[in-house]
Amino acid sequence: MIYWRKPLDFDQVVIPRGEVHVIVDRCKGCEFCVEYCPKDVLEISEEFNAKGYHPPKVVKPEECVDCNLCEMICPEFAIFSVPVLNTPVPVAKQVKGAH
Repeated sequence: MIYWRKPLDFDQVVIPRGEVHVIVDRCKGCEFCVEYCPKDVLEISEEFNAKGYHPPKVVKPEECVDCNLCEMICPEFAIFSVPVLNTPVPVAKQVKGAH
């Protein structure tokens, strides 16, 4: 898709990156984090935790945008994300058709 308009600061905006951590023994397998993740970073694993539930596993860690939706929606406080402090990639290099 080619954009005919773009914000003036388009080349300066960067998408933040995050790293998701799951506290496996707290998880009750509700799958809220999997359903609410906008980037599909998580999926339910086949393994059981100590409580007998299937906790989520991180399948696409590079896609995490540190939105913290998984952290906010988890009723058991079993998941959290931390910002990655490396250099984020500018939006202009990630969006197709950006000039």
